[in-house]
Amino acid sequence: MLTIHGVSRSRASRIIWLCHELGLPFRQEPVIQAYKLPFPDAPGAALNTRSPSFLALSPAGAIPVIEDDGLVLSESLACTLHLARKHGGDLAPRDAAEEALMLQWSFYAATAIEPDALTIMMLHTGREQSGEDATLIADAAERLVRPMKVLEDHLATHGHLVGGRFTVADLNVAEIVRYAEGYGELMGQFPAVQAWLTACHDRPAFRKMWDARMAEEQ
Repeated sequence: MLTIHGVSRSRASRIIWLCHELGLPFRQEPVIQAYKLPFPDAPGAALNTRSPSFLALSPAGAIPVIEDDGLVLSESLACTLHLARKHGGDLAPRDAAEEALMLQWSFYAATAIEPDALTIMMLHTGREQSGEDATLIADAAERLVRPMKVLEDHLATHGHLVGGRFTVADLNVAEIVRYAEGYGELMGQFPAVQAWLTACHDRPAFRKMWDARMAEEQ
């Protein structure tokens, strides 16, 4: 059985969502981020990204990691793309061109959107910000306008990222765009992105993942 190493409140959520979409059973090993623990190296500390047993599996000390039929794989987008291709169906590429486009959109989101979207998620609390945090959020949002406009123009025309249907590319990109969704000053500029993201989040597989994530202890 597929094993996912990582708590749900991490990028492991991308893999868990995909598994629910595919109906793929998995076992979850709840490795927590070391920075969330006061003394991650102490005897008896919860299994975390600095635990020797986890470092033996992942020298980088980062979650998620999967074990799949003898393959040990890190990097969440690599994991979702691998599992989608392996198990097939509508979420997977139907030919080499679709696979290339799924890679393109996944990497685009990871490089052009994720860093600034994470800044917004970590600093924007829903209340009016001031001082340095407000500046950092505004600067991140300004940098995101160009890559989000690329996404907006594509989704306004095509509805989905690849093949006119929901695929692993939509899942990967939605999980990255989600980081900025609470910042209305940015997202309000992109109605097609907002509609697409809402449709992604209305999927039963996402709701199943999200409910479990919210029930997990922080």
